[in-house]
Amino acid sequence: MPYMNRAAMPFKKENSYHGIPVIHTLYLLLILIAPFAGINLVFLLSIILFLAIRFSGNYIKHYRDVISLCFSLSLMLFVSFISGNSSYTYPLYIVFAAFAVAAVGNHNHSFVEKEYDSDFKPKFRRIKRRSFSIFWSTAVLGIRIVAAFLAACWIVYWEKISVSYNMVFFIAVIGAVTGSLFESIPSRIERNISVPLGVGMTMWIFEEFRYWVPPEKMLIAVTFSFFLGVLAYRAKIADVSALLSAALLGALIIVFTDLSWFLLLSIFFILGGGFTRYKYKYKKSIGIAQTKEGIRSYENVFSNSTAALILAIASGIFPEHSIPIVYAYLGTIATATGDTLASEIGTTAKGRPRMITTLKFVEPGTDGAVSLLGEISSIFASALIGLLAYILGVSDNLPLSVCIATVGGFFGTNVDSILGATLQKNGILSNSGVNFLATFAGAGISVGLYFLITG
Repeated sequence: MPYMNRAAMPFKKENSYHGIPVIHTLYLLLILIAPFAGINLVFLLSIILFLAIRFSGNYIKHYRDVISLCFSLSLMLFVSFISGNSSYTYPLYIVFAAFAVAAVGNHNHSFVEKEYDSDFKPKFRRIKRRSFSIFWSTAVLGIRIVAAFLAACWIVYWEKISVSYNMVFFIAVIGAVTGSLFESIPSRIERNISVPLGVGMTMWIFEEFRYWVPPEKMLIAVTFSFFLGVLAYRAKIADVSALLSAALLGALIIVFTDLSWFLLLSIFFILGGGFTRYKYKYKKSIGIAQTKEGIRSYENVFSNSTAALILAIASGIFPEHSIPIVYAYLGTIATATGDTLASEIGTTAKGRPRMITTLKFVEPGTDGAVSLLGEISSIFASALIGLLAYILGVSDNLPLSVCIATVGGFFGTNVDSILGATLQKNGILSNSGVNFLATFAGAGISVGLYFLITG
């Protein structure tokens, strides 16, 4: 039996009819007539459809899902309408590609990690277990890619828009993965609002770049990064949202640079996941272990990898500046790796750590606390990233790679500690916010050092 959004359940009535085939038929008709009717008429029709469903009563199952999706479509069409005469037009083909991503798989949330109870344990202890179908989720992801691509191509062809079909496929894949990611993230906002709007905005951003790669390269990138995400999920290093986050990040990093850049980032996730388990029982016993048994979520992925993603995209768009960008990239990954190992290993050191701002003794796990073991771990991790960057071919200068990664990663890690002792301690930033800023600091320090060394 398909999973139903809990928000939709109160609308289920015995006399309600299963309106999903009818609604999807209306969705399809809107897409088919869009290039001939024009934005004005399509926007008007979407408003009429929204109002018709809104005042139809609760005679449609999944009423809330349907009304939310229609509202999102009307909103995107409105943005497309008002931006029509500006230099940053929200293209109609992006609107319907995003709409197609949200409509496919609707009412059967394939990327929601479900939990169920088991009474297998003695003394009737109830244990929650995770359930997630890799097969069905992969199938839905593939269907979303096809649906977004076909919807966009239909608009592009009949409106004679000067856009490469390769680029359409490129942003369709990005949109499909983004939609699945938004669906996997727990939120109070209706998925049929967050998914289409989030997908539409993401596709619009990449459409403005006018950057694309051949479809076969894009498919290989998505397949490879998704496969690594599945392995991380199976190894209980990542949850579903982290799996999809890694798939999106991996695909983008690979297509804007190459596989070696993503492999270097993957090493950070592997080391981070591995060392989170290091003396985990001890860390849990003193209350400083990672929550959820160290399983990473989308917050961990994006807070530590956003800087790396931006630099990878910049490298593809501005190849003339690729060398300094490479060393900034090493710095941000070295910072993320150094900070993770400093935290996971340093907290197990004998003796009490010191607060980085006052050098006073504090309890292990305190925000901003540092230890000699943690600092050494940070240096080792950062140097390792520099060495692996050379081995993988990201950098072609071994001494420079190790030097910049070590210095950038070490100082970036300590920036993280300073931010933890000040902004995080006072509740201004969360741990994810601290990691986000520290990785940018590590990138800045590294690229500054590069220019200082090379003149």
